[in-house]
Amino acid sequence: MSNNGVYDSIDENLSELRKSKKVSDSRHRSRSRSRDKERRSKSSPRSRDRRRRKSRSKSNDRRSSHSVPKSKRNTLWDVPPKGYEDITPVQFKALRAAGKVEVANPVCGSAVPAVSLPQGAQTTWQARRIYLGNIPFGISEDLMVDFFNAKMRESDIARQPGNPVLACQINLEKNFAFLEFRSVEETTLAMAFDGIMLQGQALKIRRPKDYQPIPGISEMQATHIPGVVSTVVSDTINKVFVGGLPNYLNEDQVKELLSTFGDLRSFNLVKDSATGLSKGYAFCEYVDIGITDVAIAGMNGMQLGDKKLVVQRASVGSKTMTAQLNIPGFDLSKEITATNILCLMNMVVADELIDDEDYDEIFEDIREECSKYGRIRSMQIPRPNHEFLVSGVGKVFIEYATSEESKIASEALAGRKFANRVVVTAYYDPDAYHQHDFS
Repeated sequence: MSNNGVYDSIDENLSELRKSKKVSDSRHRSRSRSRDKERRSKSSPRSRDRRRRKSRSKSNDRRSSHSVPKSKRNTLWDVPPKGYEDITPVQFKALRAAGKVEVANPVCGSAVPAVSLPQGAQTTWQARRIYLGNIPFGISEDLMVDFFNAKMRESDIARQPGNPVLACQINLEKNFAFLEFRSVEETTLAMAFDGIMLQGQALKIRRPKDYQPIPGISEMQATHIPGVVSTVVSDTINKVFVGGLPNYLNEDQVKELLSTFGDLRSFNLVKDSATGLSKGYAFCEYVDIGITDVAIAGMNGMQLGDKKLVVQRASVGSKTMTAQLNIPGFDLSKEITATNILCLMNMVVADELIDDEDYDEIFEDIREECSKYGRIRSMQIPRPNHEFLVSGVGKVFIEYATSEESKIASEALAGRKFANRVVVTAYYDPDAYHQHDFS
């Protein structure tokens, strides 16, 4: 064999070896890739699960950090009873009138059984009942019974052991109640609680319209209970007339003025039956009748705002009081015209408006409630200033889109309570409001 033949054979063998190695390397790489794929396929579910869990954990953390609700500040407005938190007092009364609110049993659980009543109690039923007006919104019959039973015992006018009050029946639609007592005598004595304060409101206590005195039982004079100011001023020589009162003054403010001379036995601020606003005059009687003339002399002619008080005994002049009511700046015949500016009074005091955060919360609380009754264009709550005198501090001014909306708001808000104060409403002059004259 020639040398060339040998070289050719060697080349062929080398070529075969290279081919076989390439095939082997290729198969090895293929098996390696296959094993890698298998390992990745085995490990990927766990990896994906871990990634998902981490992702969900982070997502939940983010959601939990954003989903924590900001605690809502408690409103200063009065609220409906339990179970009716989402409706207004006006809506609650409408539901009650439509029969959609369950009527509570008029006889309370604390009532004395009927067998404890004296013989012939049915014939005295009318004389053993009293009428209660101006009751707090949402009060229960049980609470009313417990309140008067406690007061009767505290005042030592219960005539025998046990509870004098047997039952209570409340009319939520018209905001009044009836109490039934066990005896005629204790019923008459309870009339002395006329004007007593319950949850910030002065109760009006009267005899029912169907009341008839029982023959043979004399009418006794209701005793005076210290701290209780009756809403009925008896027609006696000690009855005092107070005229020329600014109509923005509420009952508490007028009583505070009169009480500077002594304790009041009775007091009545005369109001317009349609609007509930003061007509600008009142009647009162003092516990100590000896200070009547002193009080008259001290207040008659007193400057109060832009008016002067006219104070005298109500028995002076004609019995109809026409002479006393004919005073300068005191026009009872003038009708009240609604404007789109509503003024709310007796809601806030100067000290509550100094702090910025407190002011913002009060502002938003009032705006949120008042916006339920109409479209609010603007709102002003004058704040005190240390550098100069600010007029209208203590008042809240709301500009509605229309006077009709302002009227609806006035009817809904008058008599409500804000910060445990009874709200007084009045219409305000739009020109004065836009000129920032809040005096």
